[in-house]
Amino acid sequence: MSPSARVFSMACARRVYRIEAKQPEQPLPRNLWRGGLGSASLAGMAADPRPDETLRPALEALAARDPDIARHYAHCGLPPERRRPLGFAGLAQIVAAQQVSAASANAIIGRLEAALRPVTPEGFLELDEGALKAIGLSRPKMRYCRALAEDILAGRIDLEGLAGLDDQAAIEHLMQAKGIGVWSAEIYLLFALRRPDVWPADDLAVRIAAQRLKGLAARPGRTEMVALAAPWRPHRSAAARFLWHLYRHPGLPEGGA
Repeated sequence: MSPSARVFSMACARRVYRIEAKQPEQPLPRNLWRGGLGSASLAGMAADPRPDETLRPALEALAARDPDIARHYAHCGLPPERRRPLGFAGLAQIVAAQQVSAASANAIIGRLEAALRPVTPEGFLELDEGALKAIGLSRPKMRYCRALAEDILAGRIDLEGLAGLDDQAAIEHLMQAKGIGVWSAEIYLLFALRRPDVWPADDLAVRIAAQRLKGLAARPGRTEMVALAAPWRPHRSAAARFLWHLYRHPGLPEGGA
């Protein structure tokens, strides 16, 4: 393994968090390193070993225009299928998965789904603090999910109306809810609404993988990430999905020309 590949592997092994917008990056505490998915965006979603064939047209288009994507795509193929549910259930999953390991997120979401079948805003509001604590939600996440449920029921957050909004307007609408920052809104558009051109430029795992893909000396910041992905329009969602896949894929070839 080359020195740069060893550095990338070590970076992946650290299992760092993606923290919400405007908060500094922080490493994942040692007691949460094990069992993580490498990105909070993927936490709480069961990995399906089947490749996501819906991504094939977009990734083949990206590979045709970007030789670095082409080389890595040939090496590790399609990302696995991953999806979040629509509506309150999907947003509650995203809030529950913030700043915890994948194992913890999976456990919390599993207990939430066992307590509520289905997970609805009405049902969530019927759960008392003891029940939510037993599920594993912290007090801030209890408040965020309760506020979100109330916003949805009051019509302040119109999830059905997102279909009529472009990506930026949909993100801004979701961010009116407490606990939903730009990253959480982007993840909802990516994995629940399946929008084709969403680019989570602040996601740490995506940035690490982009650095590896392009053989960059330093991890790119937001401005660099936006510029880097500009040629990938209108398939930036597929590019992001591929970079998460790349982040977790062993034995990566050297990046950059």
